[in-house]
Amino acid sequence: MAKSSFKMEHPLERRQAEAARIREKYPDRIPVIVERAEKSDVPEIDKKNHGYAFVKSVLKIEWPLEISTATFTASVFYPLYLVPADLTVGQFVYVVRKRIKLSPEKAIFIFVKNILPPTAAMMSSIYEENKDEDGFLYMSYSGENTFGLL
Repeated sequence: MAKSSFKMEHPLERRQAEAARIREKYPDRIPVIVERAEKSDVPEIDKKNHGYAFVKSVLKIEWPLEISTATFTASVFYPLYLVPADLTVGQFVYVVRKRIKLSPEKAIFIFVKNILPPTAAMMSSIYEENKDEDGFLYMSYSGENTFGLL
């Protein structure tokens, strides 16, 4: 996976502070940044109508939040999901499919560090094994098995 545009936009210290704040405020949720893989043939997640997206909930919060100027002030929005820890990867793939409005006959693959995680794996275990030093879990998606690892 190419370096996340979210990582390129925000310094490590800011990302760490934001992830820590999110985990403190929502301890039962996992902060996941989801971006389309380069050269993917599937639609991009609409970033303009996205903020925190609470999976399995109707609550959306505009992101960046109204917080101190010492944290995020970017005008670009990133697909940040606050995922229940007990959600499976397969259930999360379903959420992403809905967000990008992918037709049922099209395939979608979700990658963590260029590896296709098992669909039955819990997001909490994927997070613990693969979270970035900043505290976020980075995932990419593609319409094809770009990396060839199953």
